[in-house]
Amino acid sequence: MNSILDIKGVSKFYTNHTALDQVDLSISPNKIFGLLGPNGAGKTSLIRIINQITGPDEGAIFFNGEPLQIHHQKNIGYLPEERGLYKKMKVGEQALYLAQLKGMSKSEAMASLKEWFEKFEISGWWNKRIDELSKGMQQKVQFIITVMHRPQLLILDEPFSGFDPINAKLIRDEILKLREEGTTVILSTHNMASVEEICDDIALIYQSKKILEGSVHDVKEARSGNEFSVTYQGDHMAFAKALWIDAELKETKTIINNKHCSTIKLADNKTPNDLLNAIIPHVNVLGLEKATPSMNDIFIDRVNEINQGNHE
Repeated sequence: MNSILDIKGVSKFYTNHTALDQVDLSISPNKIFGLLGPNGAGKTSLIRIINQITGPDEGAIFFNGEPLQIHHQKNIGYLPEERGLYKKMKVGEQALYLAQLKGMSKSEAMASLKEWFEKFEISGWWNKRIDELSKGMQQKVQFIITVMHRPQLLILDEPFSGFDPINAKLIRDEILKLREEGTTVILSTHNMASVEEICDDIALIYQSKKILEGSVHDVKEARSGNEFSVTYQGDHMAFAKALWIDAELKETKTIINNKHCSTIKLADNKTPNDLLNAIIPHVNVLGLEKATPSMNDIFIDRVNEINQGNHE
């Protein structure tokens, strides 16, 4: 599959600081791509380069196979983490102005804005000034302004920040709908739960370098190892004694009374059937499934690996 965005060997240098160091990324169309990393990792520098706010010192970026140029901006939507609207302008007036900067005609913008304002139930805000709205309301308006021209590529920096759970779900559902309609999304976030919920692919940037990339499924599968989660009823001590030397009991949670859930790490030459044969005579097995780490655990583990390597 051709990529909508190819980032090849991109580096960015500042005085006494390397923001990006030979970063390569390939972002497939019609996907939600999670751009992950702690503060100061280089995510914002990369986003600014994609938006042509700054340029790379080394490397190149290609949009739909073409070197990234200024005319591609009309196909890109960007919601920065630091929201910025003109506080004294009316909501509708500002939205129309920004839509026309993105190349929409006034009539196109009016039709799109009417649809979005009705969808978000904010039609009554059209003549309100931005500084009359709550922070959450302002963020709703800014999200609409970012997506109303139906960009091919949508870059969202912490889009759920500041939203209550109901409005966060509203934004999440709209992001998923935009993907279904053909938009590619780059989601920069610290919220690992939202990554697991909606991202197809991810990349982890740490200390200016890309240190992990792949589909969410493949990344989790590669780091799951031969671990299984077993839910059972019965005596936990009997369960533990039934395990052979090639099975490590990593964690047990008691759900209620004599119902438990244990995580077991098997030796590479052992199978789930071996585990079941050992424990079935001693407890009532209710369920067994492959245990996969959370994206948060993977994030922390990979960063720790890098730090340990740096200190060796």
